[in-house]
Amino acid sequence: MLLLAAIIVVWKWRQSDGKKMIRIEGSTMATTYNIIYFDPKERNFKESIDSVLVLVNKSINTYDPASEISVFNKSTTGIKFSLPYLLPPLRKSKEVTEASDGAFDPTVMPLVNAWGFGPVKQNIPDSAKVDSLLSFVGFENIQFNEDSLWKTERRAQLDFGGIGQGYGADVIANFLRSKGVENMFVELGGEGLALGRNTESGKAWEIGILDPVNTQQIKAYIALSNRAYTTSGNYYNFREVDGQRFSHTIDPATGYPAQRAILSASVFAPDCTTADAWATALMVMGHEKAIEVLDRHPELDAFLVYSTPDGIGTFVTKGISDQLEIVK
Repeated sequence: MLLLAAIIVVWKWRQSDGKKMIRIEGSTMATTYNIIYFDPKERNFKESIDSVLVLVNKSINTYDPASEISVFNKSTTGIKFSLPYLLPPLRKSKEVTEASDGAFDPTVMPLVNAWGFGPVKQNIPDSAKVDSLLSFVGFENIQFNEDSLWKTERRAQLDFGGIGQGYGADVIANFLRSKGVENMFVELGGEGLALGRNTESGKAWEIGILDPVNTQQIKAYIALSNRAYTTSGNYYNFREVDGQRFSHTIDPATGYPAQRAILSASVFAPDCTTADAWATALMVMGHEKAIEVLDRHPELDAFLVYSTPDGIGTFVTKGISDQLEIVK
């Protein structure tokens, strides 16, 4: 799951002296998770959350050769679902792929592997190899229904690196909601959900977004309540070959790592799966097209950081302009 866009969101909370704030930490999807929630019953759900995340990985983790998605990728036909965790990200992937005109497309797995961002490291592919792989990249090459996933192109493969951690955060939040928890902060791999409020402070949750130019500093703070958050950038997950840096964000239209002026895209949405997929899409588009697309999607908010001939530029959607403070 390290294929996911390098998502760096730091978060902070007031330390609690009370007994109702529960903090859980753990590891999953080749990263870590941190959860804070307030529960009058003081229940600790770590064991249950870890168990659910194991099943999520069994469905969508391409680094597990026995996972459902790995079995599908090795198949020339398709699979029947054995767990309930593969269908939801498939549905969301189809939705965002269509809405983004293919800027987000999980069928880029053959290209992800070819550029060395998959389970096996590869040499840099030549143009002939890229063109060959592009011939079977496209969401139209797969189909699914309520119980099955199959291929219309036998070489098609899926990669949920651009959506998986966001989906994992949603699974955690939905589990806690099912237990009656209303106020929580879920972070998985630097993305997640801020639901309700921090009842210790009585305020919305606050997160800090790292500066993509200097990742030792915070670029902006934002107060969130009942919103998911994610940040995509290329400042950590890249390959460098013979002095040339290759971004892990593959453009499904060209087959090459996206080379744009955009440095990071922070997206805020009702759920983290949506935010995660759209952050990947915006990085592929670049900031100019991303701004146009965001204007057509009022359900999304975003904070973009990009390079200009004169330095660093930023863009903030109107929906979060009152909540976000850029650090000067």
